[in-house]
Amino acid sequence: MVRYIFQRLGQTLIILFIVSLMTYLLVDFLPGDPIAAMTGGEISGETYDRLYHELNMDKPVLVRYALWLKDALTGSLGTSQIYHRPVIEVISERLPVTIFLSLLAFFISVPLGIVFGIISAVRRGTAADTFVTTTANVCCCLPEFWLGILFLYVFSMLTGWLPSSGFVWPWVDFGLSVRSIIMPLLCLAVGGIASITRQTRSSMLEVIRQDYIRTARSKGLREKKVIFVHALKNALLPVLTLMGLRLGGMVGGSVFVENVFVIPGMGSLMVNAINSLDIQLVQGCVLLIAAFTSIVNLITDIVYVVVDPRVGVA
Repeated sequence: MVRYIFQRLGQTLIILFIVSLMTYLLVDFLPGDPIAAMTGGEISGETYDRLYHELNMDKPVLVRYALWLKDALTGSLGTSQIYHRPVIEVISERLPVTIFLSLLAFFISVPLGIVFGIISAVRRGTAADTFVTTTANVCCCLPEFWLGILFLYVFSMLTGWLPSSGFVWPWVDFGLSVRSIIMPLLCLAVGGIASITRQTRSSMLEVIRQDYIRTARSKGLREKKVIFVHALKNALLPVLTLMGLRLGGMVGGSVFVENVFVIPGMGSLMVNAINSLDIQLVQGCVLLIAAFTSIVNLITDIVYVVVDPRVGVA
C-alpha cells in the first residue's frame, strides 16, 4: 500500500510538471506582443523595456520557464498587470470562495446521488426507478449556465425571494449568505447528483447480481445490511472515480456559475485575466487549478486502497 501511494505521488508530480510546462509554453507562444497586449500599447519606451526585462522576455523560452518554475515553487507567481498586486495574493482572495462553494455542492451531491442510485437499483423496474432514472438523465443534460439563468428569472426577477448576485461569508451575515448561495449551489450540485445517481445505480445493479449477495440473503441477513454493508462497499469504486472527477472539475469548471451570479471566485478571476490578457495571472490560475485537481485525484486513489486493498497490491 505504501509503495502504491508513493508511486501515485510520483505520477502526480510528473503530471504537475507537464501541466506547468504546457501552460507556460502555450501562453508564451500566443501571437503578438504580450507586453503590448497587457498594457494596450499605450506605454512609454522606458516602461516597455522595464516590463520586458521583468517578464524575462530577453531570455530564451526554456530559461524563462525555468525561472518562472523556480519562482512558482517558492510561492511567487509574478505580479498581476490588472490588479497591480502579486498573483498569489489575488488568487488567495478568490480561491477560498470557489473551494467553499465546490465543497458544499460536493457534500450535497454525493450522499443524495448515492441514495437515489441505491433506491433506483433496489427498486429496478418500478415507478420509483423510472422517475429517478428519467430525472437523472434529464438533469445530466442541463447546462449550468442555463440553470443559473432560469433560477435568476424565477427566484430573483419573478418572486424576488433570493438576491441575484454577490457572495457573503456565513460568519459575516449567515442569513444573507444562505440566501446568496442557494442558486449557485443548486447549479453546481444538480449535475453531480444526476451523474452520481446514474453511476451508483449501474454499479449496484452489477453487484447485487453477484453470488455472494445471493449467499448473504440466503443466510437470512437483513436487506439493509446486505445492501449497505456488502453491496454498496463493492459498488463504490466506480462512484469514487466520478466523485473525484466532480470535485476536481468544480474548481475549474465554476466559470459559468460564478459569472452568472457575479461571485468573486476563481472562475470570474480567470475570465477577467483572459479578457485582459494578464499572462501571469492566467498562468497562476491554471497552475493552481491543475494542482488542486491533481491532489484530489491523488486522494481518490488513496481512498481506493482503503475501500479495496487489492488495488494497492495490483
